[in-house]
Amino acid sequence: MLNNSIALIVGGSNGIGKETARRLLAQGKTVIIMSSNETNLAAAKADLEHSTAGVVETVKVDLYDANQVDEFIKQIQAESRHIEYLVNAAGFFKPVAFVDHSKQDYDAQMDINKAFFFITQAVVKNMQSHQGGSIVNIGSMWAHQAVKAPPSSAYSMQKAALHALTKNLAMELGDSSIRVNAVAPAVVLSTIYKSFIEADKIEESLQGFNDFHPIGRIGSVEDVADSIEFLLSEKARWITGAVLDVDGGVMAGRN
Repeated sequence: MLNNSIALIVGGSNGIGKETARRLLAQGKTVIIMSSNETNLAAAKADLEHSTAGVVETVKVDLYDANQVDEFIKQIQAESRHIEYLVNAAGFFKPVAFVDHSKQDYDAQMDINKAFFFITQAVVKNMQSHQGGSIVNIGSMWAHQAVKAPPSSAYSMQKAALHALTKNLAMELGDSSIRVNAVAPAVVLSTIYKSFIEADKIEESLQGFNDFHPIGRIGSVEDVADSIEFLLSEKARWITGAVLDVDGGVMAGRN
């Protein structure tokens, strides 16, 4: 039987977004992964299609290009299928001391939220027309707890705003049977660090953060994707407005 519902993952070509796509595809869902990098999209599609019950679709959109975002929103508005799931997974992380932040550094964070806001608005209208849906935003432990090293003031602002949006939308959209939640990871082995660490050295560089987490290790994309899969699912049908700490125990206290 044809499944007329789809999942959209904004920032789905790598990291947590891609791993979440893998889980939804294993359930037989149609998943659209969105990224600004055509090469990464093609590689992700080839990998995800290798063994899956679902269907992978891709769309190239640069969240920093307002015209591209607007065109993508038009595509969402024209989408006849039910966008049942939305995951806002795109992110950019580069440590910069507060006194050294340029306007470009600031915009690199806040422009992501602007794109999230209006893409989510378009998706919500689709969900409302189909009587429901589930949204998960990927926030951050940094939005809850400041960490001196690495410095991340603008990144923390961006993620804190995303947490606030999560709670506000949960309140506004409950009557439309739309649930909105977020996850707040701590240090996770993913490609988000590639802006300042060479790709082949990321894992080694992050090992120093193992003891920062009470569980004794940094997280994996699988750890976070498991939580996102749960929040999207009917198993979490009575959960909305939650910001789930998926952080190896960091917010519980300090070692």
